[in-house]
Amino acid sequence: MDARPIGVFDSGVGGLTVLHECLVTLPHEDFVYLGDGARLPYGPRPLAEIRRFAGEIGRFLEGQGVKLVVAACNSATAAALPELQLALSVPVIGVIQPEAHAAVRATRNRRVGLLATEATVASGRYEALIHSLDAGVTVVPVACPELVPLIESDDPFGEATVEAVRKVAGPLKQAGVDTVVLGCTHYPLIRPILQRVFGREVTLIFSADETALEVSETLARKAIENDAAREGICRFLTTGDPASFLAMGSRFLQVPIAAVEQVRVADLEAVAA
Repeated sequence: MDARPIGVFDSGVGGLTVLHECLVTLPHEDFVYLGDGARLPYGPRPLAEIRRFAGEIGRFLEGQGVKLVVAACNSATAAALPELQLALSVPVIGVIQPEAHAAVRATRNRRVGLLATEATVASGRYEALIHSLDAGVTVVPVACPELVPLIESDDPFGEATVEAVRKVAGPLKQAGVDTVVLGCTHYPLIRPILQRVFGREVTLIFSADETALEVSETLARKAIENDAAREGICRFLTTGDPASFLAMGSRFLQVPIAAVEQVRVADLEAVAA
């Protein structure tokens, strides 16, 4: 038995959609979630900068005594996963590989669309992983800078969101994709809008459940699971405003959040120095 918590991080609250699946799959495990609200969004930032941020957070979580780190952020996974795995002494799992596997399994015509942040699209990480599984799959990436602010707005299901989805869906429909990867942890919140715009014949891929399964299998394989008879707890940390995180976080986690702790960016930078 290993009572250490699992660390999960994202640029903000989007990664809570991944944490939700981890809580459902591993209710007996403890978690520490860190949202880097002071430096969001990651999507428009250069990959090198995102890589630095991810490294700081990974080392900070390691200092908190976690036994595994989940990069629950597509931009951070795309920019920094190999570097994190080299730098940290604990296992590190990202969210892109499970989605790439799911997309290759799901596509019938071998034409896959990708909706993601600018940084994730620029990294080419999805294309590389998908082509490592099936070199004959055509990947059509579309950057969606408008979606995250709309999803975090007071009216995430409004007409502005619908129009933004129609705009980004256009190139993918024209390309004839039959599978679309939702390459940002925010996008599942507007899945009904996305499905309506694309239609039932297009399969939407967001594999937080598969990421949670990979976490579970890794814990079992390395014999670092917690006692299955207990109920786990979760700490929430943010470099941003705790009140804002608390208000927005429950929408993404779909579970009440009791308290949020403040972490200074300087604390993250000091650990990595």
